[in-house]
This record gives sequence, structure tokens and C-alpha cells, in this order.
Amino acid sequence: MTVELLLTAFGLALIIEGLIPALFPNKWRNYVLKITQESPTNIRTMGIIVALIGCFVLWLFY
Repeated sequence: MTVELLLTAFGLALIIEGLIPALFPNKWRNYVLKITQESPTNIRTMGIIVALIGCFVLWLFY
């Protein structure tokens, strides 16, 4: 794995993360407010699930 590949992946992640608030700012704000009301355990569980899905997708294609 090269530095260029890591920077490309990081850049793509930033683009994807930035598209949602740019395209749907009001819905994004409501979602963030809803997340602030969730328990830390639920937030941690969501994060772990998303990370595992990401690992599974990488495993499928590499």
C-alpha cells in the first residue's frame, strides 16, 4: 500500500462525508441533533457496525 493510495482513500472519504451536509443541510442538522440524544453505547455500536461493513467491503474486493 502506497502513500498515494492512502491519500486517495482519505480524499474520497472526505468528499463523501462532505456531500451529505452540502446537499441536505437541514436534514443533516436534524440527524446530528438526533444523534446527540442517543446513548454513547448506541453510537459506539453504530460505529462498530459501519467499520465492520467497511472491512467486509474491502475484504470482498481485495
